Parts: sequence; C-alpha cells; structure tokens
Amino acid sequence: MTGQLAQIWRHPIKSHGRERVAGVALEAGQSMPWDRRWAIAHEDSAFEGDWVKCSNFAITTHRPRLCPFNITLTEGDAPEAHVTHTDLGEMRFHPDRPDEAARFVEWVAPLSPEGLPKPARLVSLPGRGFTDSEFPSVTLFSMASHRAVEDALGQQITPLRWRGNLWVEGLEAWEEFDWIGREIRVGNAVLRGVERTQRCPMTMTNPETGARDVPTVKTLASTFGHKDFSIRCEVIEGGEIAEGSAVALA
Repeated sequence: MTGQLAQIWRHPIKSHGRERVAGVALEAGQSMPWDRRWAIAHEDSAFEGDWVKCSNFAITTHRPRLCPFNITLTEGDAPEAHVTHTDLGEMRFHPDRPDEAARFVEWVAPLSPEGLPKPARLVSLPGRGFTDSEFPSVTLFSMASHRAVEDALGQQITPLRWRGNLWVEGLEAWEEFDWIGREIRVGNAVLRGVERTQRCPMTMTNPETGARDVPTVKTLASTFGHKDFSIRCEVIEGGEIAEGSAVALA
C-alpha cells in the first residue's frame, strides 16, 4: 500500500526537545541530519567518542521532567539552539561552543531526580547521531498504528510520546512491521526496514507536563501481544524527502 509522509521530526539534543521540519536530505548510511547529534553524558558515562547505549546519557526514560522541551535549531557551521521548557523558560546557545554547552548542562541539571548520576557534559556524534540503535537509524511510524493504540487506550494521545522521525499516513495499522527486511522508497530516498522498536516507559510520560499518565507499554502488551511501536530503518540511498512525499515499498 502507498502512504504519504505526514510529518518529519528531529531531536537535535537527545531527550532535550523535538522539532518538526518540512523536509530534509537523507544520506546513505547516516541517521537523519541533526537528529540526536548531541546528548548530555552523565557523570558515570562511558562515552569516549564512539556510539554507546542510551543509559550513558541523561534521557527521559529516567528523567521524565525532561519531556516538556521544544527546540528550534539554526543549522550551519556554528549551529544555534533555541530551547524552551515549561518550568525553565528558554535559552539560546551554540552547542559546539564549550562554554555555552556547559551553561546549558548547568541550566537543565535541576530536572534530574536525586539519586541518579548528575548531568556532566554535552557531547556530539555527527553523522550517525545518538540513536538508540547500534546502527545509524531513521525511525518510521504509522499514524494508523497510533490510532489503534489510542483505541485500545480509550483516549487520544499525542504522537509526540513516541519521539519519531517519519510519520506515515495511509497505511493499515501495523503494516509497517511487514516492511522489515524490505526496501522502502520515501520521496527520493530509499530506506530498508531493519527492526521493530521495543518501547520503554518513556512513552508513558506526557510530553507537555512530564507526568507519567498513560499506560502505553502495558496496553501494547495486553492488547497487541508485544511492546513494539515503529520500525528502525537504515538509509541505503540518499535523497530529498518532504512532508507530502509518497511512501511505498520499492
């Protein structure tokens, strides 16, 4: 079945804000440009320049008060981030400038609960990004699957809970799971479905308030027999994509 790319989202600083974009140029072998390019390593982090698991960073799974972040990124050789938070207010800074990055880490530190490793430094991983997968991934989501979860919950929830990249309209619910191992054309790019995304308690958290208020993971398991939502893809052929682009098996 052919679908349409309804929304494109990126998360420039892992777990610290989301941004909707109208279009992007994907590159083979890389994650979405600027998606999760930076992350805050905590004081116990093993990060030394290469990809490591998400447990090495300050993330919303263990720090739900990070959820109410939004971000606008000005791209370029000296990218600038404008971040807003319901409790902290707003801040503008250049993530690649050490003094400004340190100021940002200090600014967000009060959002981390007591007993967890303290936020220590803002680090970057250009190209592949701090995705939750070991490979540079782009996540693909189905609006129909989202509505199926809403029906099971008996209430509407914002798709922002899932922290996705590409949202597709026009598929059957859970059809995207059949795309594992297959090539998917999105606009002028070609992706390959690699694996389903198992969801964590972060999706239970309201992205506007930081409160855990909806049993998403339990509902996935009890209603659908799994805890998966979305698929992780690798970009095998780069190209321009935009909201409104056709999405179909290649």
